[in-house]
Amino acid sequence: MSKDISTELTDKIEFTKRAAKRLSAIVKAENKTDHGLRVEVISGGCSGMNYNMTFDNEKKEFDKVFESQGLKIYCDLKSWLYLKGVQVDFSDDML
Repeated sequence: MSKDISTELTDKIEFTKRAAKRLSAIVKAENKTDHGLRVEVISGGCSGMNYNMTFDNEKKEFDKVFESQGLKIYCDLKSWLYLKGVQVDFSDDML
């Protein structure tokens, strides 16, 4: 029996090409080419959880580190449980 790859789940966090292009431009403009994006889920807000994204250049003790589209992604283990399989995209619309 062959596997249908399109239905397989992944534990990675990835960037779309559009998000990677925008992030690459930002890190270059801010002279942070040695940084990656740290993604977190933190307590707070109306629903009890918020997403947080910052630039970082160091792996913490229990971080998962991914590479996508030539950029690093840092994620703490607790946040990764909520974010595994996520694809980060970029939109410049009004919302």
